[in-house]
Amino acid sequence: MGALTRRGPGLRVRLTLLSASLVALVSAVLLWLGWVLVGNVVAAVPRLPAGTPVRVGGVEVPSELLGEALRDSARQQVLVIGGFAFVAVVAAAALLAWLVTGRVLRPLQEVTETAQRLSAESLDERIALSGPRDEVARLADTFDAMLDRLQAAFDAQRRFVANASHELRTPLSVVRTELDVTLSDPDADEAELRRMADVVREATARAERLVEALLLLARTEGVELAVREPVDLTDVVGRALRAVEPEARRRGLRVKRCTEPAFAVGDPALLERVAGNLLENAVRHNVDGGWLEVSTGGDPRWTTLRVASSGPEIPAESVEALFEPFRRAGVERTARNGTGLGLSIVQAATTAHHGKIHATALPAGGLAIMVQLPAAP
Repeated sequence: MGALTRRGPGLRVRLTLLSASLVALVSAVLLWLGWVLVGNVVAAVPRLPAGTPVRVGGVEVPSELLGEALRDSARQQVLVIGGFAFVAVVAAAALLAWLVTGRVLRPLQEVTETAQRLSAESLDERIALSGPRDEVARLADTFDAMLDRLQAAFDAQRRFVANASHELRTPLSVVRTELDVTLSDPDADEAELRRMADVVREATARAERLVEALLLLARTEGVELAVREPVDLTDVVGRALRAVEPEARRRGLRVKRCTEPAFAVGDPALLERVAGNLLENAVRHNVDGGWLEVSTGGDPRWTTLRVASSGPEIPAESVEALFEPFRRAGVERTARNGTGLGLSIVQAATTAHHGKIHATALPAGGLAIMVQLPAAP
């Protein structure tokens, strides 16, 4: 409250005082000019013969002082009448300014009241200001657009937290169930204990992968890169392909590689994660006996990495949702062998590199993702 008190009167009061002050200043100047002009005009009266009696305002004045007497009388009348007019004009100007500024600032008051009512639970309220499209309406529209972005961000955050909690709860539930079942069996032998240990180890490994992916996503989103250096995407793709080669061979995938030297500027570790996630996603969500193509290239401005693969048919309207956390092609939840954050990390890393990413659903099924990164000089 102390900080608000020190700010002084509100905008409406300040505008009213400013308008009244300007009118008072102009009126004072006009009153002074009228006082000077009237005095000069009245003083220039014809001279009368000396000794001629003249009565001004009920008082006899010598004829030689007639001009001066008329001037003083006129100036006094100007001051009296002008003073009343001065007060009336300033008061009328202040009242008019108060009413006009109140009407003009009413939409701003609506914006302020809406902002004061808002909370994380009431972001669906909008100003929706009607009337002429002036500066105040533009401000209200900008505020509504900001609320749209905030609501989308809050909704995405709620979904992310709910999904992350679910994904973390699943391996913990598996661990607890295995422990409870095994420990409640008094006849559990070494083989049963080893089986339980294998299940617990797999569940904890899945939880560890999910936590690492969450930390990587948190470190990548909305941050500036700490390292920027030329990186050959051909080498990055080669290492990523070697990592997924065993699984691709096991599923009978035909891998086609069309790479040429393509240098981008960025963080080598993050770019390797981008290529790795794209290829892991292409192998993991492929069909047995399918195909996979990876290519690099570019121009003087952009370096391009494209990964395309066969797979289940994806509706075109669902492609953008694949980049949301814990989403994959064709389903709402992530697969058991993945964290569901692969494409989210790719998108965050591409944005951190000031690059662009575009995904296209293939007509015969599958997905093609193209990442464009700033090219190295």
